[in-house]
Parts: sequence; C-alpha cells; structure tokens
Amino acid sequence: MNIAPVGPKPTQLICPSCHSTIVTKVDHKSTTKTHIIALVLCLFLCWPCVCVPYCTNSCRNADHYCPNCNSYLGTYQS
Repeated sequence: MNIAPVGPKPTQLICPSCHSTIVTKVDHKSTTKTHIIALVLCLFLCWPCVCVPYCTNSCRNADHYCPNCNSYLGTYQS
C-alpha cells in the first residue's frame, strides 16, 4: 500500500505524519523477483553473476521513509 506516490529515487513530498517537507529516505529490499533473477543468472551464465541482482537497485523494491519521523511512505516496485 502506497501512502504517497513514489518512484525508484528519493522523492520530495510533505510527510503525512509529521507534515514536514522532506526528501524521502530510500531503503532497497530484495524480493522474490530478485532471487529468481539471481537463480536464472546462476543457471544460464555463471555463478559469480548471482550477486548482480543484489547489487543493482533496479532489481529490488525501493521502500520510502520520512527522514524526520521514520514513517513508511510507500514502495516503488521494480
């Protein structure tokens, strides 16, 4: 559930919790999609390629938080 419209990068908005104008803090999280991409890379390319999806933000979800009150603001799903 997104509380605010967010993208893959930090977004400027007004926090609904503390009502401050902020630039969101982004925390990238691995998902099932990330693990499947890593498995496919391992099976069809080579095992060192497995770490690529875990190091690439475009393969992970971006969870946005307020830097002032640490409220969850939304998730951008890659």
